[in-house]
Amino acid sequence: MANSDLPIRFYETLQLQNVGINQASIGFNSTTLESDNYVCVRQKSNDDPNAQPEVYIINLKNNNEVVRRPIKADSAIMHWHRNVIALKAQGRTLQIFDLGQRQKIKSTQFHEDIAFWKWVSIDTLGLVTESAIYHWNVFDQAQQQPQKMFDRNPSLTGCQIINYRLNEEDKWMVVVGIQQQQGRVAGQMQLYSRERGISQSIEGHAAAFGTIHLEGAPADTRVFTFAVRTASGAKLHVVEIDHQQGNPVFSKKAVDVYFPPEATNDFPVSMQVSQKYSIIYLVTKYGFIHLYDLETAQVLFMNRISSETIFTTCADSESAGIMGINRKGQVLSVTVDDDNLIPYLLRDPSKADLALKLSSRAGLGGADNLYEQQFQTLCDQGEYVAAAKVAANSPRGFLRTLTTLERMKRAPPPPGGGMSVILQYFGMLLDKGSLNSNESIELVRPVMAQNRKHLLEKWLNENKLECTEELGDVVRPHDVALALTIYLRANAPQKVVAGFAETGQFDKILPYAQQTGYQPDYTSLLQHIIRVNPERGAEFATSLANAETGPLVDIDRVVDVFQSQNMIQQATAFLLDALKDNQPEQGHLQTRLLEMNLVNAPQVADAILGNEMFSYYDKGRIAQLCENAQLYQRALENTDDAAVIKRNIVRTDKFNAEWLVTFFGKLSLEQSLDCMNEMLKVNIRQNLSSVVQIATKYSDLLGPVRLIELFERYRTAEGLYYYLGSIVNLSEDQDVHFKYIEAATKMGQFTEVQRICRDSNFYNPEKVKNFLKEARLTEQLPLIIVCDRFNFIHDLVLYLYQSQQFKSIEVYVQQVNPGRTPAVIGGLLDVDCDESVIKNLLQSVNPASIPIDELVSEVEKRNRLKLLLPFLEATLASGNQQQAVYNALAKIYIDSNNNPEMFLKENDLYDTLTVGKYCEKRDPSLAYVAYRKGQNDLELINITNENSMYKQQARYLLERADLEIWSFVLKENNMHRRQVIEQVTATAVPESTEPEKVSVAVKAFLDADLPSELIDLLEKIILEPSPFSDNGNLQNLLMFTAAKADKNRLMDYIHQLNAYNPEEIASTCISIGLFDEAFEIYKKENNHTAATDVLVTHKVEIDRAHEYADRVDLPEVWSMVAKAQLGGLRVTDSIESYIRAQDPSNYDEVIELATSAGKDEDLIKFLRMGRKTLREPPIDTALAFAYARTNQLPELEEFLQGPNVADIEASGDKAYEEGYHEAAKIFYTSISNWAKLATTLVHLKEYQAAVECARKASSVKVWKQVNEACVEQKEFRLAQICGLNLIVHAEELEALIKQYERNGYFDELISLLEAGLGLERAHMGMFTALGIALSKYHPERVMEHLKLFWGRINIPQMLRACEAAALWPELVFLYTHYDEWDNAALSMMERAADAWEHHSFKEIIVKVANLEIYYRALNFYLEQQPSLLTDLLQALTARIDVNRVVRLFEKSDNIPLIKPFLLNVQSQNKRAVNNAINDLLIEEEDHKTLRDSVENYDNYDAVELAQRLENHELVFFRQIASSIYRKNKRWEKSIALSKQDKLYKDAIETAAISTKKEVVEDLLRYFVDIGSRECYVGMLYACYDLIPLNVVMELSWRKHLEDFSMPFIINYMSEMSTTVDRLNKENEERKAREVQTKTEEDNTPILGGSRLMLTQGPAGNAPTPMPYQQTNGFTPQPTGFRQF
Repeated sequence: MANSDLPIRFYETLQLQNVGINQASIGFNSTTLESDNYVCVRQKSNDDPNAQPEVYIINLKNNNEVVRRPIKADSAIMHWHRNVIALKAQGRTLQIFDLGQRQKIKSTQFHEDIAFWKWVSIDTLGLVTESAIYHWNVFDQAQQQPQKMFDRNPSLTGCQIINYRLNEEDKWMVVVGIQQQQGRVAGQMQLYSRERGISQSIEGHAAAFGTIHLEGAPADTRVFTFAVRTASGAKLHVVEIDHQQGNPVFSKKAVDVYFPPEATNDFPVSMQVSQKYSIIYLVTKYGFIHLYDLETAQVLFMNRISSETIFTTCADSESAGIMGINRKGQVLSVTVDDDNLIPYLLRDPSKADLALKLSSRAGLGGADNLYEQQFQTLCDQGEYVAAAKVAANSPRGFLRTLTTLERMKRAPPPPGGGMSVILQYFGMLLDKGSLNSNESIELVRPVMAQNRKHLLEKWLNENKLECTEELGDVVRPHDVALALTIYLRANAPQKVVAGFAETGQFDKILPYAQQTGYQPDYTSLLQHIIRVNPERGAEFATSLANAETGPLVDIDRVVDVFQSQNMIQQATAFLLDALKDNQPEQGHLQTRLLEMNLVNAPQVADAILGNEMFSYYDKGRIAQLCENAQLYQRALENTDDAAVIKRNIVRTDKFNAEWLVTFFGKLSLEQSLDCMNEMLKVNIRQNLSSVVQIATKYSDLLGPVRLIELFERYRTAEGLYYYLGSIVNLSEDQDVHFKYIEAATKMGQFTEVQRICRDSNFYNPEKVKNFLKEARLTEQLPLIIVCDRFNFIHDLVLYLYQSQQFKSIEVYVQQVNPGRTPAVIGGLLDVDCDESVIKNLLQSVNPASIPIDELVSEVEKRNRLKLLLPFLEATLASGNQQQAVYNALAKIYIDSNNNPEMFLKENDLYDTLTVGKYCEKRDPSLAYVAYRKGQNDLELINITNENSMYKQQARYLLERADLEIWSFVLKENNMHRRQVIEQVTATAVPESTEPEKVSVAVKAFLDADLPSELIDLLEKIILEPSPFSDNGNLQNLLMFTAAKADKNRLMDYIHQLNAYNPEEIASTCISIGLFDEAFEIYKKENNHTAATDVLVTHKVEIDRAHEYADRVDLPEVWSMVAKAQLGGLRVTDSIESYIRAQDPSNYDEVIELATSAGKDEDLIKFLRMGRKTLREPPIDTALAFAYARTNQLPELEEFLQGPNVADIEASGDKAYEEGYHEAAKIFYTSISNWAKLATTLVHLKEYQAAVECARKASSVKVWKQVNEACVEQKEFRLAQICGLNLIVHAEELEALIKQYERNGYFDELISLLEAGLGLERAHMGMFTALGIALSKYHPERVMEHLKLFWGRINIPQMLRACEAAALWPELVFLYTHYDEWDNAALSMMERAADAWEHHSFKEIIVKVANLEIYYRALNFYLEQQPSLLTDLLQALTARIDVNRVVRLFEKSDNIPLIKPFLLNVQSQNKRAVNNAINDLLIEEEDHKTLRDSVENYDNYDAVELAQRLENHELVFFRQIASSIYRKNKRWEKSIALSKQDKLYKDAIETAAISTKKEVVEDLLRYFVDIGSRECYVGMLYACYDLIPLNVVMELSWRKHLEDFSMPFIINYMSEMSTTVDRLNKENEERKAREVQTKTEEDNTPILGGSRLMLTQGPAGNAPTPMPYQQTNGFTPQPTGFRQF
């Protein structure tokens, strides 16, 4: 809350409850405030008990942004200003997280519980445990564990630690704790000195460290301040710590702290020291704030700022004030009001000296008049030293003016000699701080005159002087370096650039100019630097050309300067850097750079071209120069001429091999083939390797066919082998693979032949097979591989058999592919090979590697199966257990009839399905044996059905006991089902002795829905003597089946059978409606309860059940009958039956039905019977209420007075609901339920008693009911008592207000709300509601209410109320205090007559967020306040779109109104602004300002402006037009204007700047024509490089100007002579180099070796394809087979 009369500014920064923080989460243990940047709250949702706890982080410096993180921790504290959080869990686990980087910084597990912790510095946590205090630097990775600082003092035992603090030097620490003692909160502190290592126990509640600067002291004084409240009083102490030598001694201060009489239990809770003001902020538990002067400990101010306890505080970031949080969730800020503190103190004359001292120390206003009077008085009295001291200490230095300096300079010297007054004045100022500009100049002049530079350097280092351009001018004659330092600080760019150049710091000029926006004349500056220091000049030129905003000088001019000095190397370096962007318009410069280096330094040109820096030079010219310089590679790179390429490409010894391959990628297909042909044709030995590499690289583009043809043309199998070897692994061309096999065979590379035959999938196998057969290789492994892969086994066997290479066949089946043995055996059998050879071959192969099935199939197809018998028997003997072996033996034994049945039964390793199929046509019985053994169900069923083997099938089905097979057989569509069922019934079941399998068969019959067959089967095995006669399961099944299929037989079975399960059968009977059968079963088993249940539940024969109960006379039966009677609403009969059963267990239902039926008397009998055995609350409750319903109030009182377990409150509630208020009064009185008793009394119209009961009840609901009744009866005094207890609950406030308003009691409502504001629990809703009520019924009081309580009002609600009541000033007031600047501004404009005020509007408009409001405000001022428009624009300059403003005022033709604004913003260089200003200046004919505008700000339509100005009547404007044309390179137009106005100097400058020879020549001839010889000479000098010699000589001869032209001609001829001499010298040197260069023919082999491989013959160890030992990057792999 802000108040213009108070010395503090106090406001609410944030309400935590408004950002989702629950009231319960706001407290010392869950809410932390380490700085004014972040509030950190730990909270768990009250609505969801299973919700995870969260940590809320509110960024107070970022629009109160809330970040929620699901974190489980006992405590969480945020870093002072970084997005770093510290977490503590289980009292000992500490973790530090960087939330911005989402990573853990550090963690540790402490060895004891941490009682208190906080950030004590920007990198350190302070930890307080029960035994010691620790520090932990969380950002120092070397410090993994906290470091112990000192032990905890025993005086803190049992205390709750509430604070721990350090001073700035970390030399002093204090721990603060509190504890309950003798009915009050006592404080205890431990003060520790780190240097001395000692502690001191002090009684105190709050403490802080601070520093003050005492008058005349050379250093600051460090103090420790603390506050304590004891039983006898409260004190604030300020004591000095660490006394500094030379400082005056600070005397200890101790003053009383005032506490109001009603605050008997109040005590200090926190303390902060403002270093900015040297003021102590002391906050107490009850929300009082005390301000004390740190030096004198005098009280400055005291007031209450919060009705709730402020449990945590911190200093603000500027160390000016204090911030805290109270238990209501308000984040409060308090700081000194700079404008009001001193006037507030001056109200008390005793504090005048304190006010003056504080004003001087903190620079506060309010005491300026006193200082000025004091200064004037002292001067008048001649006490100039004292006056100087007053001026030096004046607040904000308002007395430190030129006038004061003149007074001090004119002051007479002090008596007795000594320093002059002015020097003493300067000394005071230097001790206090820094000097202003005037003081600095006056001090430095005499110091530099005395050559005491060290003093100036010292003051500059200490920032004691205010640097200005004038001060630099004073220093420059004495020391340029010091002057440059001053210019830099003074931001004097012209002087700084001159200083850099003068001191040789050229590298600093451009960065400084860019930084400051200053534009010096770079061309002149560069010429000067190159003359002085060429190397530094080159660096400076580079920096100018590479400026971020574009080149600052003309590059051609720079190169001319370098060449004129013959600085080729520097020119090259400059151009390389200047042309790095490789722009098309730089082509001539790129050509120029390359030419100069190809002539002077070819190696440099080679490097430049190699880096591919440039693209737009003259490539034809450069290619010719490169060839002349023997840079053949660069020549090829820069030419497209086919002849040049073929002429140079054959010099492969001059090229990098990798580059040459890459170069061919740039050629066309035909060019590439022509070049490769030329290379092989000219020197095959030298060029073959390169051709192979090129062919390999571009094989896909050139085509393998053309390349193979090329190599074959020159009969180089060697090249073909290497080329194809490099592509064969990636090619899918059959010819490539075949040619490679062919070439490798010719080269003797059999390993490669084997590899390709084995691995390749792309050759023609037939063609390769035929080639290998024709080649007659000594090794047949390649042929074997091809035939094996492509299944040419028959051809292979035939070839090898015919060639008598039996060993090769044996090696093939043994080592190459044993899996092909069946095909080999088949082939040998086809060629009628001798059986002994075949048997020997089989014996030599490992049986485990032979597919026996295929072998048997091959031999069986040829009817030679017996041939395998020895092999198979030998295979078994070797331990081979393959199933195929047994299958083959089984087939042989079956065919030979060698006891096959025994083999099939005893052997378990053959395939029963295979063998069974084999036997089906030969012997079905053997097939049955095989199928039965393998449980091949379907095959067995089919074979038995086909051969009428039903008996075997029935036995198998019973034996298998598989329901799925039974289901298959018993399907209705099975034509053999009847025969199978007959065999099952007649044979299989009688033979069986296994009940489980019989049960499966029975279930199968049941699943197949064959009830008749099943009953027949069961009667046969149960009713007839058999092992299953007494089987209970089968009897159950028989009865189940009869119950479903033949119900008439069931009653007979019930009497005949005894082994069945009566419960299951009876349940089944009930489920299908056979209740009589079920009753008979239960009756037979003497199960009376179940039998009775059938009668009452299923047959619903209650009378029969009553007779049955009377006959058996069992309590449980009577209970069942009673329940049935109760269900039939025969309440009286039911109660009698329950009484006969003595069973009160069903009391709930009896009570409910008897009550609803009005059988209270019968119910009382039942309940009295029940109370004999049960003590249940429902029984006693129902009995009590039955007394109430029957109006037996005496019996009710007697019952309640006796022992009972009745729910009396529930009975009272029910009695109240049903209107038995007297009975309800008895109930509530007996249990002292004041809340409900009060409500009851309201109905009985006993209002006074109701209020008393409500006070005892303290219930919102009760207060509400009583209040409503009192309002209705107009008992407003009682209603207000109730209302005060309601309005403190925010949720009840709205309904209460509506009640009063609905009845028209407006003044009573306002009276109630005003009375509630003084309550301790007054909340925001009350203040808001009062404001709304006043806006409706007393609008004249609203503003007063808002000014007093705006901080506690719900502003959005109040805004709506004020808008509805048309209270516009109040509306604006609320918008401004709610930071709704947009709405505030709009409201002031819309309601200008009532709410607008200029200064307030200007303060508000700069804070709005919607930019459109700015322009709406401009229109508003334009219409209503045009005189204040400039002031408004000045305030909005940084926020508005300047272009839009210009358009806005152009549209209304009011541009002159905003001329000051336009001049102010022209520095932004906006086109619209420049155009508007230029238009104004033209209209005002202000040519000087216009020239400055067009030269300094170039963002305008230059051509349009120049066209307007070229016809202006004033020559100055036409000169500006000429300048604009020149600036935009419209040279002819500019020169024409200059010639028109005879401004020949301008014309010459324009021509020189244009660098256009035709422009220069035209102007030169113009000057000759008009006879201006002076201008002619000037042209020759200014445009020397642009004028051809022939033109000068022609003009000289024709116009007789030889004398004027001769200096030009002499200089030109001299330069030409020098150039010719240099060219002649270079030509001679080139010829000498050519003579010395002689290449010898390379006699070495093409690709290695002593001669061509074609003439060498096969080589066993020839290199692998491609001269790089690998084929396309894959190492050749061995075949894996040895040679034979």
